[in-house]
Amino acid sequence: EDLMNITIIDIGRPVVISILVFILSCLLQPVMASGSSTEVKGYEIFVHTGEVGKSIEFLKSRNYWGADRHSKDLDVPRIILAVTSDRWEKESRNLEVEVKKELFYRVIVPMILLSNELILEDRADIETIGQHMKTGDTIEPEQQARLDTFAEQYGLEEITEPGDLISQLLKRVDSIPPSLALGQAAYESGYGTSRFAREGNALFGQWTYSGDGMKPKEHRASKGDYGVASYRWPFESVRSYMLNLNTHSAYQPLREKRAALRDQGKEPIGLELTETLESYSERGMEYVRTLNDIITVNNLAVLDQASLRDEPVTLTVGVTSEQETAEIESKIEQMRASGELDRIVRQMRLE
Repeated sequence: EDLMNITIIDIGRPVVISILVFILSCLLQPVMASGSSTEVKGYEIFVHTGEVGKSIEFLKSRNYWGADRHSKDLDVPRIILAVTSDRWEKESRNLEVEVKKELFYRVIVPMILLSNELILEDRADIETIGQHMKTGDTIEPEQQARLDTFAEQYGLEEITEPGDLISQLLKRVDSIPPSLALGQAAYESGYGTSRFAREGNALFGQWTYSGDGMKPKEHRASKGDYGVASYRWPFESVRSYMLNLNTHSAYQPLREKRAALRDQGKEPIGLELTETLESYSERGMEYVRTLNDIITVNNLAVLDQASLRDEPVTLTVGVTSEQETAEIESKIEQMRASGELDRIVRQMRLE
């Protein structure tokens, strides 16, 4: 029987009961293949409170902690973080630097790998359509609809010729080396302790000119009405970051070099692409050198060969009190009894 394990451990601020349905419906989406649905045969929801030490014990229980888990064939559990908190910022001050880094890395890596997995599933769809075209097969309406969706998502709506569209999509719909993503997340979020990470789940410091971004304390009027984009949960930040690298004109050098490596039959790795991110920061090449140092000193390159375990997703959501735990358990039971929980899981979609 398929089992959906949702383990709620203490890693953050209180979960607002009124958005529980929203969190479940959105955060459980990635366990499904694109455009598919399935009958849910079983799932478990476990509510638990604890501190950083409890979180580490949880990771140990999943065989996901310690020096023996630094090998190049690292397999990573499908643990998706739902809520961050001020608690991490405070408690991390009393942790040894290596422990602080280790916990941050262990929490962020599964989201990076899962985001890449979803991208590569889309890429496989595009490649399949491309192969049909090469053999002279007619593109089915549903395949064309998929191409149209990808074109809109990746900013290529102006390309109408299917062959050209597929060629350009394959340059954009591709994974980001985990070592690169993790290095940037560590730097941009201060290992999850920055105000933007704590208040807006912003792991990559992405700017927005929408007017509703989080304002830096030293806002520079000369740069316009900018702010740091906020997100409802950390995984959304990871996916937004990857879409940014895969679409923004500033990162075309990254996409071109990645495609060139693909053409040579090579799997892109982080240290080969850092030099293409000079535009990511106003620090330019100094930023690139810092990023290289983070990846090298912390041996993050091993993550470029890491893979997700073939197992159900574990959703981790922070709670801070027994009362809140009871409220969440009660709400979950209400959703289960009404059939709402079953409906959400059955109707999970990638997009």
